[in-house]
Amino acid sequence: MKVEDFVKPLGTFKFWKELFIMTFGMFIAAASVYYFLMPSNLIVGSITGLSMVLSELFTLAGIPIKVSLMVTAINAVLLLLAWFLIGPEFGAKTVYTALILGPMLELWEKILPYQSLLEPGQTSVMADPWFDLLCFVLILSISQTILFHINASTGGLDILAKIVNKYFHFDIGTSVTVAGALICCTAFAINPFRMVVIGLIGTWINGLALDYFTAGINRRKRVCIISSQHERIRKYIIEELERGCSLYNVTGGYNGHQNVEITALLTQDEFANLMDFLKENDIHGFITAGNVSEIYGDWNAKKKKKHK
Repeated sequence: MKVEDFVKPLGTFKFWKELFIMTFGMFIAAASVYYFLMPSNLIVGSITGLSMVLSELFTLAGIPIKVSLMVTAINAVLLLLAWFLIGPEFGAKTVYTALILGPMLELWEKILPYQSLLEPGQTSVMADPWFDLLCFVLILSISQTILFHINASTGGLDILAKIVNKYFHFDIGTSVTVAGALICCTAFAINPFRMVVIGLIGTWINGLALDYFTAGINRRKRVCIISSQHERIRKYIIEELERGCSLYNVTGGYNGHQNVEITALLTQDEFANLMDFLKENDIHGFITAGNVSEIYGDWNAKKKKKHK
C-alpha cells in the first residue's frame, strides 16, 4: 500500500470522530478495570484478568511487573493476530485502543487513586465482590459495544472474540464468553475457588450484556407495507428519508387482488416519520414492522444528497 493510503484518512471528519469515540470508549473501559476489577482482585475473563494473574506470579517469583505493563505487552502480541486474521482497519484501530489501555490505567491512578475511595477495612471500592463484578461488567460492556459499533475493540479478549465471531460465526457476546471463560480459569493459580467462580459468572454476564447492548445500538425496523398508494410511499422513503426500498408484486390470498408490497429498513426515527407521513396524508394499507439487530452490506453507506 502507498503512503497516501494511510495519510489521506487523517484529513476526514470520520477519522477524527472515530478517534474521539475510541479514546472515550477506552477511558470508560480503563475506569471499569481500575476501580472495580483491580482492587477486588477479581479475575474476569479478559486480558487484564490474565495480566493480573501473570503479574502476581512474576511478583511471587521475585520479578515484580505492573499490571499495566503486562496488559500492554500481551496486547502487542494479539494485535498481530488482529491485523492478519480480521483485517487492517480493525487491526489499526485496535492498535490504538489496546496500546492506550495501560496508560489510561496510569492516568486514572493519578487522577483519583482507588485507595482514596476505600473506607477502613474495605478491600474493594464497592466492599462486595458481587457489586464490584456487576459494576465492572456493566461499564465494560457499554465500552465494548461502542467500539464494536465502529469496527474497533478494547483489545485483548475482544480480539480473540472477534476472531471466533468471524470464523465460527458465533454471536459476539457468545464469543466473548467462550474466550473469557478459558482465560478466567487461569485464576486458579492465584485465587480461591469461590473467586474464580465469581469471575466465570461475570464473564457469562458480560457476554449477555454485550449482546443486549449490541442489539440495541444496531436495532433497525424492517417495514413491510401493502397499499394502493405505494408510489407515494416509495417516493417519500427515497426522497425524504433518503433510504432504499424493495418492491414486490403480491396477490391477496383471500380476494385474489394484485398489489405491491414495499419493504424498507429504517432507523427508529425514520420509522416514526414514515408512520406520521401515512397518518397525515390519510394513506391506508396493511403494515407490519419488526426489529432487525444485524445488517450486512451497503445499508449504512453515505446517503445521497438531498434533492434541490
